[in-house]
Amino acid sequence: MADANPPTANPTPGPTPGPTPGPTTTPPPAPPRSPADELAPTGPQQVIEFGDYRAVLTGVGAGLRALSHRGRPLVLKYPQEQQAPGGAGQLLIPWPNRVRDGRYRFDGHDQQLDISEPATHNASHGFVRFLPWRVVAEDAASVRFGLRLYPMHGYPHLLDLTASYRLDESGLSVEVTARNVGRTAAPYGIGAHPYATLGMGPGSVDEAVLELPADSWARVDERLIPVGRESVEGTPYDFRKPRAIGPTKLDTAYTGLLRDPDGRARVRLTSADGARGVELWVGEEIGWLQLYSADGLPGAYHRAGVAVEPMSCPPNAFATGEDVLRLEPGERVSHRWGIKAL
Repeated sequence: MADANPPTANPTPGPTPGPTPGPTTTPPPAPPRSPADELAPTGPQQVIEFGDYRAVLTGVGAGLRALSHRGRPLVLKYPQEQQAPGGAGQLLIPWPNRVRDGRYRFDGHDQQLDISEPATHNASHGFVRFLPWRVVAEDAASVRFGLRLYPMHGYPHLLDLTASYRLDESGLSVEVTARNVGRTAAPYGIGAHPYATLGMGPGSVDEAVLELPADSWARVDERLIPVGRESVEGTPYDFRKPRAIGPTKLDTAYTGLLRDPDGRARVRLTSADGARGVELWVGEEIGWLQLYSADGLPGAYHRAGVAVEPMSCPPNAFATGEDVLRLEPGERVSHRWGIKAL
């Protein structure tokens, strides 16, 4: 779901989060940063590689700027000197998607988040995607970022966050962990915003074949806030069996995910001839997917890929409470997803 409006607050990153599972190899001394690297909107870059896979991660937002296999892009990539178009590759914490009017109530207290999407008067996509994260561990094929999220306007809580990216023969795997280091319980949700692509240019989504194992979708109002849930049966939003996307415009939240025996749900985007494809999987802790066909993105990004957004809770979850996690002091939670070439 596209959005390019940053939140207004910008806290300073705090102490390094505590140890979490992930890479432990001590990295060699980092080469001096070039002025372009330090001053780019995406911050310092981290490149990881394994076999035919290569990924580029950003210091700002701990986002996924590029991912390729044998030189073929698997996600929409963008220049280091540019902010992420349509939120490409960003992490959405502590809530994904939107909160109507930025208002919610938690443990008897009314909260008002900053309105970061003026056109719909919503608070959108959390706080962390425009904040500087720090590298806490890395090796040639993996990197782990950390961030202490201090209390923000409308969110008076304290979280330690880590985002771990790892490449291996099965592609990219991502694990995001949150630990409540504050003194009060905190509401929590997570999302991510990668755009799966076949690397065939603007408009290529029309010919792409989508397989999406979900049996329900959320109907929304003009502000993109859910007003009901319906079966995909007999609707343009049913992609349980692979079929061409065609002219369908997607900005749609799905749930009722159909899972494989390993507990994962898998979304696949392939070319009509089956010669190329990309798969995004989510773990059992992810119950929602937002798909966006990039209709609002400009130029080379326009319908050049499909955002497949893992979400732990639906749009407006902070207001409704649906699938929002309650993190007690000291409690920790992790969410996992990944991408591979087909």
